[in-house]
Amino acid sequence: MVKNKVISLGGSLIVPDEIDVPFLKKFKKILEKRKDSFYIVCGGGKTARKYIKAASNFTKDTDHVGIKSTWVNAELVKTLFPKAHKEVLIKPKKIKERIAIHGGNKPNRSSDYEAVELGVFLKDSEVINLTNVDYVYDKNPKKYKNAKHFEKISWTDYKKICGNKWIPGLSLPFDPIASRYAQKNNIKVVILNGKNLKNFENYLNGKKFKGTIIEWRLPLSLKIKSGF
Repeated sequence: MVKNKVISLGGSLIVPDEIDVPFLKKFKKILEKRKDSFYIVCGGGKTARKYIKAASNFTKDTDHVGIKSTWVNAELVKTLFPKAHKEVLIKPKKIKERIAIHGGNKPNRSSDYEAVELGVFLKDSEVINLTNVDYVYDKNPKKYKNAKHFEKISWTDYKKICGNKWIPGLSLPFDPIASRYAQKNNIKVVILNGKNLKNFENYLNGKKFKGTIIEWRLPLSLKIKSGF
C-alpha cells in the first residue's frame, strides 16, 4: 500500500449547486479515521465553469478565473481539518502535517494535473480522482446508454478516449494533459464516484470497490472512439 494518497477532489462534489455540507462532513470523517497522508487537490467544478463562461465575454484568458475558483473551494475544505497544513498550497511542498490542501496553480492545466504533479513529487504515491461518474467509459454515459465501462485500463487506451487537448472547464474523468504526465511518470490513478463515499472508504480499506484503475501498462488494447 502506498504511503501518500493524492486526492483530486472534483469541484462538482464540493459545490454541485449549493455547497454540499453533508458530503464534506462525511468526507472529513473518513479521512480523520485514518493514518495515511492525504494531499487534497480541489477542483473548480461548476463554479469555475460559470466564472469561465462569464469571463469569456471579456477575454480569451479565462484560465486564471478558473484557477482562483479552486482556491476558494480549497479554503473551504481546509476548514474541515484543523490539524492540516495551515496554508492552502499551490505548489508541491514537503510538510510535517498528515493532511494538506492544494488549489490550482498554472494556466492551461487542471486540478488533475496538479494532483499528478504532487504524486511525482511525493514518490511513493497514487492519485485518487473523486469525480461524478462510477467508471471510465468508452463514451459519454450521459449521452449513450450502451457506453461500456472499464475496471482497468492502460494510459494508452484511456488517451484514445480523452484525446490530447486541454480546454478550460473541460468535463472528463481525467484530463488529457494530466493523463500524458501520469503515463510518462508511471503514476497510478483511480477513478471513483465521490458521491459514493462508502465506496471510497472501501477502496482505502482494500475492499471490493466500484471504479477504474488507470495504469501505465495493462494487457489491454482496444480500438476506442471518443464519445465525449
